[in-house]
Amino acid sequence: MLRHTNESPESPDVLTKLHSQIVKDQDNDSTETGSFPVIRRKPKRVSLNAKSTRARLYSSVLVTILCALLGFGYVIQLNNTKSTYETMSEDELTRLISETSSQVQKLEQRKSELTSQLNSLKDTADKNAKAAEIAKQNAESNGILSGRLPASGEGVVIRISQGQKQDIDASILFTLLEELRNSGAEVIEINDVRVITSTYISDTDDGLDCDGTILKAPFVIKAIGDSDNLQNAVNLAGGVGSRLEVKYGATVSVKASQDVEITATRSAPQYTYAHVIEQ
Repeated sequence: MLRHTNESPESPDVLTKLHSQIVKDQDNDSTETGSFPVIRRKPKRVSLNAKSTRARLYSSVLVTILCALLGFGYVIQLNNTKSTYETMSEDELTRLISETSSQVQKLEQRKSELTSQLNSLKDTADKNAKAAEIAKQNAESNGILSGRLPASGEGVVIRISQGQKQDIDASILFTLLEELRNSGAEVIEINDVRVITSTYISDTDDGLDCDGTILKAPFVIKAIGDSDNLQNAVNLAGGVGSRLEVKYGATVSVKASQDVEITATRSAPQYTYAHVIEQ
């Protein structure tokens, strides 16, 4: 008896083919069979606009730094010119302090003398005799200051030789006298000529004219006052003593003494227009 079935003799072969195809597809899907190509990035190109912007930025920063440096220098210069005393040397400051202290001391001494005179006038019974004594003391002081009386005391003797490079002129000697006065010199004499408030020195063909008297080298100047201050006035670095040696080629010597004698005197001036006010 014959049976009818749907199976075909070729069915096993079909299944085998399908299995083989699946295996081939799996092998083809594997990523381990090859390597991927390396993709290189292209360098970025900087545009002209970007370069221009960067250059302007650097220029702005540089200008700002320069302005800051200029401002800093200007502030330093202002700070350096705030006071004249800040620019003075140590020797100049020492001399200024010494001169100021000497002037203050003299004023205090004069104040004490006047106070003592006033108290004496009040306390003494014989006021007329005391007044005469005080008048005599004042007359002596005024006589010394005006040059009418000789004087002696602590001071210096300055000797200046003839200049080897050029003749010593009136201006340098006048400067020396002013330096001595500023340093507290109370009485000054130059080559036997008494120096007073109206003294002048001028250049002439015959020499230096000092109040009508011809002066010639060597010059000897005597000054009564604090010897240390007077020596510093002449020997100060860059001062009148240095200029006499460097510019004129003169030899300058300064000797301190406790007994400087000034014997030259001047007659009392005759005033034509000035008169004493009577009270």
